[in-house]
Amino acid sequence: MKVGIIRCMQTEDFCPGTADFRVIREKSGAFSGIPEEIEIVGFANCGGCPGKKAVLRARELVRRGADTIAFASCIQKGTPIGYPCPFAQEMKEVVRNDLGEEIQLLDYTH
Repeated sequence: MKVGIIRCMQTEDFCPGTADFRVIREKSGAFSGIPEEIEIVGFANCGGCPGKKAVLRARELVRRGADTIAFASCIQKGTPIGYPCPFAQEMKEVVRNDLGEEIQLLDYTH
């Protein structure tokens, strides 16, 4: 699996993404049960509210080899600040419509 991670721009000032990298390394969280090696292709933010740049960033991650796009837990679950993105579902739908069904989308990382 080659994964590109999109995270919330609002949390990147205080979250270095270590939990995202840990669950990939340990194959836990959204990555549990994945038998093949997992390679991180890239780690980008959504571009800020309302997440309109997420589709461009996802497209670029796929261009660079990602077969899976993971929306970091800060977007879908609001981790660590406890405030899920109000645009998360729409952002995911736009990315899905742009990339098609052959690219796997993950709703969270940890």
